[in-house]
Amino acid sequence: MLSFSTDKGSPRCVWVNGPVIVGAGPSGLAVAAGLKDHGVPFVILDRADCIASLWQKRTYNRLKLHLPKQFCQLPKFPFPDDYPEYPTKRQFIDYLESYARFFGINPQFNESVESAKYDETCCLWRVKTVTGDGVEVEYICQWLVVATGENAERLVPEIEGLNEFGGEVIHACDYKSGESFRGKKVLVVGCGNSGMEISLDLCNHDAKPAMVVRKSVHVLPREMFGKSTFELAMFMLKWLPLWLVDKVLLVSAWMILGNIEKYGLKRPSVGPLELKNTEGKTPVLDIGALEKIRSGDVQVVPGIKRFSSSEVEFVNGAKLELGSVVLATGYCSNVPCWLKETEFFSKNGFPKASFPNGWKGKAGLYAVGFTRRGISGASADALKIAQDIGNIWKDDLKKKRQKVPTHRRCISTF
Repeated sequence: MLSFSTDKGSPRCVWVNGPVIVGAGPSGLAVAAGLKDHGVPFVILDRADCIASLWQKRTYNRLKLHLPKQFCQLPKFPFPDDYPEYPTKRQFIDYLESYARFFGINPQFNESVESAKYDETCCLWRVKTVTGDGVEVEYICQWLVVATGENAERLVPEIEGLNEFGGEVIHACDYKSGESFRGKKVLVVGCGNSGMEISLDLCNHDAKPAMVVRKSVHVLPREMFGKSTFELAMFMLKWLPLWLVDKVLLVSAWMILGNIEKYGLKRPSVGPLELKNTEGKTPVLDIGALEKIRSGDVQVVPGIKRFSSSEVEFVNGAKLELGSVVLATGYCSNVPCWLKETEFFSKNGFPKASFPNGWKGKAGLYAVGFTRRGISGASADALKIAQDIGNIWKDDLKKKRQKVPTHRRCISTF
């Protein structure tokens, strides 16, 4: 990496003799480790002050991995043997920090990417950033790896009257524990894994949650017949077509969980795996919320019509007084905000090509962490990216060596 100054007032320019990786979450770390393995230098940037800031700063305290640890480990670095099958939030963060130390990955923190654009004239990427101190930097590189992932920004829906509501309104990324909501009526907007788990946590802290279920949702037990549901699904997919695996999962879920539709949880017409593959919607893996719904400790309510100062009105005309609102409404990609490119990425911030072909674009552009297949999908793409860049890197080195002129040793005679 070579840094040099330009005219006063212009950004500091940095030549990177390798790729720039934007994002120091699990996806970015996995690519960086792979590049280390191939001997390729790189710069990894992150706007936060730590690795995996989503996990460290925007998750609730009780969070655990929803899948067994073997499906969530990064390449060439298994979880410690003494970790439980479903590691806690703290354990996963410790694992990622150990991963970065083991591979010698040192991200540049507090550096926000403002724009990244391919320069057709010089055939290089120009990545402009601003540091926490307000210093502007421009990185010039041959390769750009987008590793900001699917969950870079919170999604806050526009709901009539929400600004008029007098109680506390927070997004799930700011929710830590139900302790501060003890005894309060809380509306949880969203019924995905986060919405379900936050509702359960609120119950465990003696709050009174109501959960908005606006659309259909697949709820599966986290384990079936003593095995992880996800692990069983992956095993069956090796031998059976996806539609049949979906049938098996739904029949098994009905046997274990019963008919959940009578509690206001209507299942989609499309199977859970097919829905995940086509629309990226992850089924809920139940860890206790359904029991609270059955008992009435968690009230299931329909879509919201409007808020007023102290209550919410639903689309069926019912009203509910409440003190707080937690928006478990998910996240979105922020790629369109800074990447000046429209051929590889679509307007929603995801690669246009679906998995497994969405990892490589043109002109040295790569994407990792956008597969909607969790850490295992990101790890698979990270290995491909590191291998691809590593091959080009080695070919370039070979060509440069061949261009070095050789000199004959001259013997002078007198």
